[in-house]
Amino acid sequence: MKLSPVISKNLIAVGYNPFSMILRIQFKNGMYDFFNVPENIYNGLLNAQSKSYYHKTYIKNSFRYTKI
Repeated sequence: MKLSPVISKNLIAVGYNPFSMILRIQFKNGMYDFFNVPENIYNGLLNAQSKSYYHKTYIKNSFRYTKI
């Protein structure tokens, strides 16, 4: 999965596979896959003013994830 760099305090890059609905986020402390994430959530993250806040508010506790 190709990751795109983002400007953020904690996130380094993000990527998304629309077929598997996996959102991959590279943080400063590791990389995580989030499962069954709708594409609009990924787009919201890309367009968010604060990527860290968006992740904490809309992704972290809403989707199952694993560190890879």
